[in-house]
Amino acid sequence: MFHFDNSYARLPDRFYASVYPEPVEGPKLIRFNATLARQLGIEADMSDPDRVAATLSGNVVPQGAAPLAMAYAGHQFGNFVSQLGDGRAILLGEVIDDHGIRRDIQLKGAGPTPFSRRGDGRAALGPVLREYIVSEAMAALGIPATRALAAVATGEQVFRETVEQGAVFVRVAASHVRVGTFQFFAARGDNDGIRALADYVIERHYPELETAENPYAALLEAVAFRQADLIARWLGVGFIHGVMNTDNMTISGETIDFGPCAFLDEYHQMKVFSSIDQGGRYAYRNQPGIGQWNIARLAECLVPVIDPAQDRAVDAANEVLKAFGERFQAQWISVFRAKLGLKTQADGDGELVQRLLSVMQEAEADFTLVFRGLADAAEGRDERFLAQFADPSGAAEWLALWRERLAEEADGDAGRSAAMRAVNPAVIPRNHRIQEAISAANYGDFSFFERLLEALEKPFEERPQFADYMTPPTPEERVTRTFCGT
Repeated sequence: MFHFDNSYARLPDRFYASVYPEPVEGPKLIRFNATLARQLGIEADMSDPDRVAATLSGNVVPQGAAPLAMAYAGHQFGNFVSQLGDGRAILLGEVIDDHGIRRDIQLKGAGPTPFSRRGDGRAALGPVLREYIVSEAMAALGIPATRALAAVATGEQVFRETVEQGAVFVRVAASHVRVGTFQFFAARGDNDGIRALADYVIERHYPELETAENPYAALLEAVAFRQADLIARWLGVGFIHGVMNTDNMTISGETIDFGPCAFLDEYHQMKVFSSIDQGGRYAYRNQPGIGQWNIARLAECLVPVIDPAQDRAVDAANEVLKAFGERFQAQWISVFRAKLGLKTQADGDGELVQRLLSVMQEAEADFTLVFRGLADAAEGRDERFLAQFADPSGAAEWLALWRERLAEEADGDAGRSAAMRAVNPAVIPRNHRIQEAISAANYGDFSFFERLLEALEKPFEERPQFADYMTPPTPEERVTRTFCGT
């Protein structure tokens, strides 16, 4: 089924713990991502779904696998924990995809590991379906993210606040190396481990840096820039990660761990959904600052290998942190210029965006529908845009300013609305629709899950059969809290 080539397992023993999945009672395949499987060179005999489910749940360990739980540390809501690690996830192995890119195959919910911290190592059905939905939605939106290869029911129960059905999620990632992985070695004063990990990351993700004058400083900058770009794109679709701990920030620049994440309905810059984010640390607006904070923690780890002279190493790291802010601002305005249909750069564009966001916040306007309606306004049809505001006067004033700015563009309106619809989605994984799919699945009905996935496959198209997925929740349908699921 898999053609493994396991590079992480070739690193020193202290990087991980070898561990096999714990068999489950009755694995049944919920969904298998055949398209992704083909891209990964995975051969699955779907005439025998029970055999496929047994492999993807961990009951059968395929030939060539090197199952392991990765060691890492992390800052969780600002508090450092020196040993976390994969407590309910097992890296089955690595494959090379059809673009020659190495990809991890990981089983989440595969049983306890040495890092489980008294946990059962299992996953509940709801969080598995949420991660499947959101990861595939992010991919369809063009935002770097881990992917969903499969979801498998285990036939067992897991015990959280209530008794829930168990499941295993099969996750695909460019790698699972995190900022927290570097912190694990830094906390132990293991500079050799930091250097070995950095060399591994450069070879796997940033091979162009191998000839850099200072590869480790260049690595810090490259990771920082990927994260700045990623977070700017999150903000462009109203995404709130919900738990941006350092152990949830990948070195590859992919979005990872979709536990308490959510997409905005009505816009508010300090919106928080995560039930565990009591102080709003990871609110929508705070995400760029947290990203920079996390990169600062990575910089602390890399200082000993950047330069033997600590002062020079710290200066180099500080330059990267400054550059992160500049890079984010440039990417953020680029994302929102495209959302506004602006083809050129001009002073005042940032102010124009912020003024629209302020009008949206005051009116509690739907984030997705405002920008989708603006594409209609680019064709002179303002109704859908203005309909998002209870009092449209402020929005109408903003439209006048926007049209003044558009008039400055030399090549006019040709193709503007189409370009706007290509970056402003019509369909996002709205929180109430995810909850609807999970609630039905808990009673054995996966039709809502399947239909939601189908609606999210083409998020920039307005397909009549999925019109109900383009509307915001009614007041009774609103989901105001999301949960980690661990």
